[in-house]
Amino acid sequence: MVMEQPPPPARRGRRRSEESRMAILAAAFELVGEVGYADLTIEGIAARAGCGKQTIYRWWPSMAHVLLEALAAKADLYVTNADHGSYAADLRAFIGDSFRLGRGRLVADILCALMAQAQIDAEFGEVFRADFLRRRRDALQVVLDRAAARGDLPASPAPPVVLDIVFGALWYRLMATRQPLDDALADDLVTTLTTASGGTR
Repeated sequence: MVMEQPPPPARRGRRRSEESRMAILAAAFELVGEVGYADLTIEGIAARAGCGKQTIYRWWPSMAHVLLEALAAKADLYVTNADHGSYAADLRAFIGDSFRLGRGRLVADILCALMAQAQIDAEFGEVFRADFLRRRRDALQVVLDRAAARGDLPASPAPPVVLDIVFGALWYRLMATRQPLDDALADDLVTTLTTASGGTR
């Protein structure tokens, strides 16, 4: 009789690394809310997370990169692109979630600080566009692709323009007017973008 072998033990090193990474991301997010972006330091994040500075620098080249990953993870967690049965419902859920996250004072301040950093740091700007802006656009693209397959995507505006309109409105209010990302704006965007023009695709 062949005895079954017990499964190999979990690799503790990998789990500890993931726990450390999550602790660092949480520490950065908490600390920036307490001291502000201008006074946030790698030393402070390391102390809050209970790790050494070298651990942070092994995974991220700068404080801005740490915050960017923390913000991207939060957006993935709180903004849905699930199937709600129609283009209008999917779009309303995505925009509503995005606006609720973006109108939180802490998240809004981090978004503005990272956008500003991306304008003065070319290397970080490339990462910001690829790892955050493109990631959010890809998440909304899922909604558009599903609507096209379902047959309820309006003929216009074209999908790239839809992406520009949604995120353009979000960033304009965050960076320029500082007007709220409220439900009224979300409703107007959904109405505008789901009103068929020239038939359906």
